[in-house]
Amino acid sequence: METYIAQFRDALESLDRAQADALFQQALQQYSPIAAVEKLVVPALEQIGTAWHEGSVALSQVYMSGRFCEALVERVLPASDPDRKHQPRSAIVVLSDYHDLGKRIVYSVMRASGFEVFDYGRLDVDELVERAVADRLRVLLISVLILPSALKVREVCTQLKARGADIKVVVGGAPFLFDDQLWREVGADAMGKSAADAVAIVERLMGAMQ
Repeated sequence: METYIAQFRDALESLDRAQADALFQQALQQYSPIAAVEKLVVPALEQIGTAWHEGSVALSQVYMSGRFCEALVERVLPASDPDRKHQPRSAIVVLSDYHDLGKRIVYSVMRASGFEVFDYGRLDVDELVERAVADRLRVLLISVLILPSALKVREVCTQLKARGADIKVVVGGAPFLFDDQLWREVGADAMGKSAADAVAIVERLMGAMQ
């Protein structure tokens, strides 16, 4: 399987959709759709995310890899497929700023990893809290680019607790990379450095909730 993963990753990084599709189809001949996603797609995307942190691939490659894998997974695991990972109820949002590339990447990788995730787009604190409570979320992924937005996470967490909402808040974005303790200071439950981190964190939280 390691050879398949390496070849699949190479195809993604070189934006060779035909080769990536062919390798994914080969995996489907050996595994169920969800197993093919977990054994091939998820490891390849994790490796690409690690390579970006190491500076060996471009952010555009991470983005396009996630989008293409999302499309592959949508074909074999449509939104109504019972094999999708439906729990916990999760959402992702850009909090109070206008840069959504990071959110888009995480959303694509989450979907490509078999998760159902609400995409809230961009919201401010009050409307985010209202929607999260109304949707009965268990996990809320918050993406920010600038420090003022990151500091507003504290208000989100405070309001959620005041409402009695048992929602785990996972944060990511530049301010949390610059200050690796900031996520604790604003009251978040976890911080992810990459889209692959987000998948691992949600899987861990999901296991704890079962």
